[in-house]
Amino acid sequence: MLGLVGLWSHGLAALLYGALAVWQLRHWNGEKRNRPLVAAFGVMAFWAVFVALLGPYHLLSGLAESARNFGFLAFMYGIVRGAAEIERQRAVRVVYTTVAGVIGLQIVVAGVLPRFEANPVVFGALLTTAHVLGLTIAAGSLVLVHNLYGQAAPDSRWGIRLPMIALAGMWAYDLHLYTIAYLTREPVNDLIAMRGAIAAMLVPLFALASKRNAHWKMHLSRAATFQSISVIAILAYLILMMSATQALEVIGGEWVRIGQIGLIFVMTVVAFVFLPSGKARAWLRVMLAKHFFEHRYDYREEWLRFTRTVGLGGDDAAPLGDRVVKALADIAGSPAGLLLLAEPNYRLTPAARWNWHHPASGTQSVDPGFIRFLESKAHVLDLEALQDGRLMHEGAAVPIPAWMTEGGHNWAGIPLLHSDHLVGLVILEHPIVRRPLDWEDFDLFRTAGIQAASYLAEARSQEALADSQRFDEFNRRFAFIMHDIKNLVSQLSLVARNAERHAENPEFRADMIATLQSSVKKMNDLLARLSRGKGAEPEPLRSVALRPVLSAIAEHKRRSHPVELFGDCGLWVRADPARLEQAVAHVVQNAIDASRPGESVRILCGSQGAEVSIEVIDSGAGMSAEFMRTRLFQPFASTKDNGFGIGAFEARSLVAAMGGRIEVESREGEGSRFTIVLPAGEVTAQLQIERIRA
Repeated sequence: MLGLVGLWSHGLAALLYGALAVWQLRHWNGEKRNRPLVAAFGVMAFWAVFVALLGPYHLLSGLAESARNFGFLAFMYGIVRGAAEIERQRAVRVVYTTVAGVIGLQIVVAGVLPRFEANPVVFGALLTTAHVLGLTIAAGSLVLVHNLYGQAAPDSRWGIRLPMIALAGMWAYDLHLYTIAYLTREPVNDLIAMRGAIAAMLVPLFALASKRNAHWKMHLSRAATFQSISVIAILAYLILMMSATQALEVIGGEWVRIGQIGLIFVMTVVAFVFLPSGKARAWLRVMLAKHFFEHRYDYREEWLRFTRTVGLGGDDAAPLGDRVVKALADIAGSPAGLLLLAEPNYRLTPAARWNWHHPASGTQSVDPGFIRFLESKAHVLDLEALQDGRLMHEGAAVPIPAWMTEGGHNWAGIPLLHSDHLVGLVILEHPIVRRPLDWEDFDLFRTAGIQAASYLAEARSQEALADSQRFDEFNRRFAFIMHDIKNLVSQLSLVARNAERHAENPEFRADMIATLQSSVKKMNDLLARLSRGKGAEPEPLRSVALRPVLSAIAEHKRRSHPVELFGDCGLWVRADPARLEQAVAHVVQNAIDASRPGESVRILCGSQGAEVSIEVIDSGAGMSAEFMRTRLFQPFASTKDNGFGIGAFEARSLVAAMGGRIEVESREGEGSRFTIVLPAGEVTAQLQIERIRA
């Protein structure tokens, strides 16, 4: 009967693993870490065939079992190698190397074992050695499985959970089989026959894991502690099994097999109850943290994860508020959280949520005493302990908003304090396994809340700075425009005064209309400049003929003051016509304002190699050397009555933006010379034609 069970169970396992290997090859995605897994599936199929047809002690069966173990270990080591901090896991690599060495010894024993079947003494000794090696491989592999799963990032464990469960199940059964075989010194044909069935039962787990096509991500955790717990658990199992086996041998009879089968049944039931249940696993984590660790948290790992989550950048990153909530929730394993930002007049406003599916009201008013209490004490709220809505502190009741304790799903309230001011409050939902907050939770939440508040405060400061910069840019453009409006008002005032005397003169009326049209156009241009945002792109630089620009400026200014044009004004410069006209007009207007009535302002054009100069010369009051050095190009600095002190500053800014510069010479009582220097423009035939047509 056992032979028939072993034959069919191993045959089924061979069929399933062979199909799984073929399916993996047909859906190959190029992932290097899957190569050892595919090879292990194939070897697993051959191993099942060899055991079914040749028996468990045949050379090919032993070699296939060793190759199977090596393939699965190579798959696990490939995942570990993918971790960025592999150089820090020397102990883990030592365990992998040791287990691989034991597999090598197992191959040697499997090779010589069939040759001594005729010698019972030697065969028995070699068989016992094979059992010890198999027990060692299974125990070491279980330690590595536990270590790998314990070090996986929480958000990536879903990808390796199923293969780790399957490998743990396979090696746990091997550990049990070899332990029983070693302790009883008797054949364990029933356990060997069931080995194929156990292997077949693990195929769905491998298949589902392969279909997920997981990408492995690792970060270090309390690896040494997890390893020691694994070793302790395995040693406890060995001690229990040795004690139970010895006791059953004393009792004797069929009770031995009944006890073994009963133990396997109990272990299977426990595995199927605990492994799929998130609540059971969470309870186990709490118990381990409570009884096996000196502290609940690995502070270094928690802090690294916190800063990594909050500091995550990029276009695909979640908003800062969501990241803050997630970072705080991950500390204690909370599944959801809500961020409330503090507003003026003691109000809290929902600003961000992470996995929060409970209804959240809008802005809520809270008692001022509650806010002051949080700011003075940085108290982390244990909301499950405040179901009555009251918190007693130093003999006085602190009013807690009723909505914070309604529904029974809120667990902790973490104040976010920056410079002793409440920035916000994060409400966390209780973990899967409810537990009361303790001193470690309070300390870690309080510290993390302060750090999170600094991130939020910095973000607010950056937003305020950006708003301030936008206002500064608007004010700067407005100041420039006010300066230009002042010049336009001066021109229109002159037209209004002359209109009283020359209104009947047709030439004056024509000139007045031209002046009004020009002023309206300039005002529209000024409004357009004011409405353009900071990011508005200026016109690209191009070759510009000087004569049309300078002639238009001179013609316009002559209506109020003599302006003369000299030199080689047929030159070309590389500039933006609008900005060039604006810069020269500012300098000419300043020269007119500094000159006595009727005293001519001269515009002189010239060439200086690869540069073109535009000199604006007046014989006015002039400037001191101190003023030119410290105040000339400073905004709002002027030597004129009612002057804005903007023209020279804006002119220099416009010229600099076109790759030029302004040079100044001046003496008090003698006048000033402003020289605008710009790169010379290239004159092409097409430009000449366009100039003639214009």
